[in-house]
Amino acid sequence: MRYFFLAYALIALLVVGIFGLRGQKFSKPPVRIFPDMDEQDKLRAQKPSSFFGDGMGDRLPVLETQPRGFNPEGETTIGGIPEYEFGGQTGYYYTGHIGDYYGSGMPEELTLDADSAAELIRRGKERYGIYCAICHGASGDGQGITASYGVPGIANLQLPTFHQETYPDGRLYEVITKGKGQMSGYGYNIPVRDRWAIIAYVRTLQSAKAGTN
Repeated sequence: MRYFFLAYALIALLVVGIFGLRGQKFSKPPVRIFPDMDEQDKLRAQKPSSFFGDGMGDRLPVLETQPRGFNPEGETTIGGIPEYEFGGQTGYYYTGHIGDYYGSGMPEELTLDADSAAELIRRGKERYGIYCAICHGASGDGQGITASYGVPGIANLQLPTFHQETYPDGRLYEVITKGKGQMSGYGYNIPVRDRWAIIAYVRTLQSAKAGTN
């Protein structure tokens, strides 16, 4: 029992020594084990900033760019792409849903034939290489560059779990658009048609893998 009280007193002394007494003032910054983003390199809206020459914190958009929903009157495109292609519409083509369920298959809006389907897959390969391969790998096995840095939870798209029978195209579309888990959504970056192109290419990768087994 004597050792217990001695250990208790030492722990209490250690805690007081580290955290100090309530109301005690220090000349140095406190030790914060969990800073919880108390300090951030950011500017609050409509606040001045000495960093910029004009002293204003608010900045105009980068030249020749514009935020969604703020097109000049009469203009309906963003970088040559119709604004509605970034979302905000209804129907399977824009949401991946048919009623309350995920749909599957390529939407009618793509108006695919043999030639345009091949072109869609080629486009999907290009877009996949830009946006997806860094994490999911060139073959969709989840072994992209980020995996070599220990990033966990990257989906292996070659697993049966993600095949069309168990993971409908509409669900894959929604994940691309809104994100899931650690993956951010790409609805603001990838036009609707390109999302379907990526899905078409992913299905091609899965079919190619299945054909080698």
